[in-house]
Amino acid sequence: MQAPSRQLYGRRVSEPEPDTEARRIATEERDRVRFEEDALALADQVYRVARRLVGSREEAEDLVQETYARAFRSWRSFTPGTNLRAWLLRILTNLNVDRGRKVQRTPPTQPLEETDYYLANKVASAAGEEALEADEVVERLSQDSIVNALADIPPQYRDVVVLVDIGDFTYADAAQILDVPIGTVMSRLHRGRRALKQRLAEETLQ
Repeated sequence: MQAPSRQLYGRRVSEPEPDTEARRIATEERDRVRFEEDALALADQVYRVARRLVGSREEAEDLVQETYARAFRSWRSFTPGTNLRAWLLRILTNLNVDRGRKVQRTPPTQPLEETDYYLANKVASAAGEEALEADEVVERLSQDSIVNALADIPPQYRDVVVLVDIGDFTYADAAQILDVPIGTVMSRLHRGRRALKQRLAEETLQ
């Protein structure tokens, strides 16, 4: 006589295969390793953005280390097939915002008007030029001066300038990283470029 089937509340219960859990663990471990390899391949790009967000190499290295530590802890929340670089830089940007709050930085927030170009135009006039482009100012300054100038502009503008102009992100990518509409990215980028140009012009007069 055939042995009765194991049932629970009228339903037949199939016995789990003994290696199901082992296969699940192995698959998850393989996915984690692949994620870490893909993320680490972007480390140079992440550091390049971090270097523009903070004032020193040591701070940038610390920020990148924190970014990867958080990313590795939260790797399951990343959706494979989506923009990993944007995902990592979103973490980096959020950490930098938290860092700024901790040190209680209060960057200038005065509105930028037509007088924003006063110092830049003054430099241009002294050089016998009709106008002074931002890249011409940059050529006169050291890398540290550029970093300092970026550090002095309001963070909401600085982050967009760093992502788009230095990180070569599209407006859509920057919007995704910062969690703002594309129109906001465009507006902040315009104002951030103006603020940076003003700050760089001030550096040339010092």
